Amino acid sequence: MECMTLLPFVEWLASTRGSIALHESLYMYPLIESLHVLTLMLFAGTTALLDFRLLGLGLRKVPLSDITAKLLPWMFTGFAIMVTSGALLFYAIPVRSYQNVFFRAKVILLLLAGLNAWLFHAGIYRSVERWNHDEVLPRRARMAGLLSLVLWALIITSGRMIAYNWFDCDVTTKPTILWLAGCTERNSHP
Repeated sequence: MECMTLLPFVEWLASTRGSIALHESLYMYPLIESLHVLTLMLFAGTTALLDFRLLGLGLRKVPLSDITAKLLPWMFTGFAIMVTSGALLFYAIPVRSYQNVFFRAKVILLLLAGLNAWLFHAGIYRSVERWNHDEVLPRRARMAGLLSLVLWALIITSGRMIAYNWFDCDVTTKPTILWLAGCTERNSHP
């Protein structure tokens, strides 16, 4: 019995007029990709500032609540534009993206980064008033900052690796990679 995949959906998506137009556009795809990278810099930069404060590696004298008040609007703006532009990049080449090992890794890492941020804000950050002015923050806050830095470094690396075709279904013959990418007989080597 064949397992269910999203391949039929992404193949349909690739056949839509919008996807074809975006993929074939001389200017739109590179502009969207550039916007994605620029907002990634905004998001990653502001996130790193917050994470460095959580780790005690910078802005140690500034209360954490002051930092989050100033940075969160920029982080949310960068994240919203980054997700929107990323969705458009996926829409332009959905089959290749879906079957890219690095894209799949990036999606998993994004989910983990989101879970880390949610756990931080729903957990230890609720008691920020008690440790807001401390130069060395509680261990759970430091761990959230470290995990965030590691996850975002891996997300950025995975995102960059998506551009390379080393493991594309029509290029690789390695069975493990073919399986991880969800390649089918019709789009991989025999």
